[in-house]
Amino acid sequence: MKVDKEQVLRSSPLFDMLSPPELEILAELSRPRRFATGEVVFHEGDQGDSLFVLARGAVEVVSRRNGKESVFAVLEAPEAFGEMSLIDREVRSATVRAKGDCVALQLSAENFTAFRKRSRDGFTLFLVNVARILSSRLRETNHKIASG
Repeated sequence: MKVDKEQVLRSSPLFDMLSPPELEILAELSRPRRFATGEVVFHEGDQGDSLFVLARGAVEVVSRRNGKESVFAVLEAPEAFGEMSLIDREVRSATVRAKGDCVALQLSAENFTAFRKRSRDGFTLFLVNVARILSSRLRETNHKIASG
């Protein structure tokens, strides 16, 4: 099953405002990964070195607290995940597993270093988009906490 990597990236908010040549560079650098239902993409506590953009299917974002597993979010194509560890270089804050069979594009820290060298403006726009998405998630979390 072939994936139109450029189209997947173009449809993701993580890559808003990037030019067609910049999307082409990222598409070349990305690697399609297939995950079967229930397969773990990464575990909470793993060292993060890449982000993923869903091309098909959905994943669950789960965390274990006091021995109990909680599903925090369900993400669907073309949503992205795993970007926090690229930014803060900390371990993964949650486990992500395939909700059904899915395909995701993987972009590593090394890929983004190569992208930064080829397109500083595109890299800057990418970082602005990451900040926008993380800010939105934080606001949503704050709202959930405030509303009990």
